[in-house]
Amino acid sequence: MPPSPSRVTQADVARHAGVSRTTVSFVLSGREDMRISIEARRRILGAAEELGYRPNLTAQSLRTRKTHTLGLVSDTVAGTPHAGGMIQGALEAALERDHLLYFAESGGDPAAERKLLQGMLDRQVDGLVHAAMSTGRRRPSEQMRSRPCVLLNCLDDSGEFTCVVPDEEEAGRQAVRLLLEAGHREGVHVVGGRHLTDGTPEGVYAGRERMRGAEAAMAQAGLRLGGVSECDWSAPEHGYAAVRGLLDSPRRPTAFVCCNDRLAFGVYQAACDSGLAVPRDLSVVSFDDSELASWLRPSLTSIALPHRELGRRAVSLLLSPEGPQPAVHRIPMPVRRRGSIAAPHR
Repeated sequence: MPPSPSRVTQADVARHAGVSRTTVSFVLSGREDMRISIEARRRILGAAEELGYRPNLTAQSLRTRKTHTLGLVSDTVAGTPHAGGMIQGALEAALERDHLLYFAESGGDPAAERKLLQGMLDRQVDGLVHAAMSTGRRRPSEQMRSRPCVLLNCLDDSGEFTCVVPDEEEAGRQAVRLLLEAGHREGVHVVGGRHLTDGTPEGVYAGRERMRGAEAAMAQAGLRLGGVSECDWSAPEHGYAAVRGLLDSPRRPTAFVCCNDRLAFGVYQAACDSGLAVPRDLSVVSFDDSELASWLRPSLTSIALPHRELGRRAVSLLLSPEGPQPAVHRIPMPVRRRGSIAAPHR
């Protein structure tokens, strides 16, 4: 294997341009307060481009105490196709600001998380992003207090950190507004409710926030929800079981707000088994905008989780001129309008 070409130095650029190394250093570092002629600057910049000069970032970081690197540590974000958009957004925002992003995943193991965070700190990253797969509250470690830090898709009880989370409450309002705009009033029913019974405290957050928004939107219209079926969110069969009996009742709902697309899939199946059609007999709106939403027939109106924008905003705040400030930034969840909502039909 041929040897790698040696790195081009400022001394090489100086010899090529016919100037001193000090002059090259001033020009390539952007110094404007030195008396260097326009012609010399032109020769130096031309020589640097011709030789393929790249600055020595290690030496530069010793002078500036900045490495232009960031660390992102998550629990299980990378293993999921949709939430991985948070990482993609963070990478994009870092690249746009000429920063390199180190990424590592703990698998939800606290000991592994501490080790990974220390590894980032040992590499002298300029800042940290701590990301979570499911939105919920975290108790940040002392390690995260040693560098500028942003919590991504999680909240901090202490109020010391910048937090970036989806605006779940407003999404709940949006879901109900879609049904109200279509003319639904008395028969709006929620499937899923406040509790995601997957054994994790994080699961409660989305349900609580979405329910709060849905109830607020109904109250603003002078109405109340027709009912709430609390159930596990993890599979379509729970949505099916929650509504099958309702669909055969004399006062069946005219519309369902499903707390995720899996539950909505179960509602579609229950409607079919009851001889009902979506949206002719029953309107459905959901959350998450998974692949199920576009594959269902008719396709499902769903409110998406803004994963990429969450990642972008976290890095943008981390690298803002004033640095991350203690606050909660709630990112809007976009509505994907499809064919599952129509005016109520009796």
